[in-house]
Amino acid sequence: MTSDRLDKVLTDLRACRICAADLPLGPRPVVQASGSSRLLIVSQAPGRKVHESGIPFDDVSGQRLRQWLGLDKATFYDASRVAIVPMGFCFPGTGRGGDLPPRAECAPSWHPRLLPLLTQLRLTLVIGQYAQAGMLGVPRGTRLTDTVQAWRDHLSRGCLPLPHPSPRNRVWLKRNPWFETALLPVLRAQVADALASDR
Repeated sequence: MTSDRLDKVLTDLRACRICAADLPLGPRPVVQASGSSRLLIVSQAPGRKVHESGIPFDDVSGQRLRQWLGLDKATFYDASRVAIVPMGFCFPGTGRGGDLPPRAECAPSWHPRLLPLLTQLRLTLVIGQYAQAGMLGVPRGTRLTDTVQAWRDHLSRGCLPLPHPSPRNRVWLKRNPWFETALLPVLRAQVADALASDR
């Protein structure tokens, strides 16, 4: 059964040690998913605080993301409705400009095993450049602004690209007011529709 296969993949994923030697705080894969999940959030990689708690988006970025989506914490953390699958499942460490990129081994090792088992998905949110490169095929180096501005094209394939909700992106949000005025209302409506029980 698909549910048994998904349980096995999640158990194996949470025990993953593929790149343990390269992780400054050691492995602690963070993922949330269920066979009935309707909304998929593909993010970049857990930060230090999420590594410590083991709860995805358990930080200031998560607060902003939930505000963008119009979701309360109970709904956001209900795996039967919302799956959260990063490009890298463990905290990769910190560099000069912030957290390091997701480990390159991670998504190729686990996404092909996990994502096909999420058969009830209605909408996928693709957050940040690394997730957009991996999920949408957007070449690295393409401006995130261009990718997010093309949201209508991606929505036709069931995806919405978003900037990262990190406080570091305050300048981007200030420079791109269309995100709040034009895209956020669509985002909230699409999320509500994806999670509606009558579909």
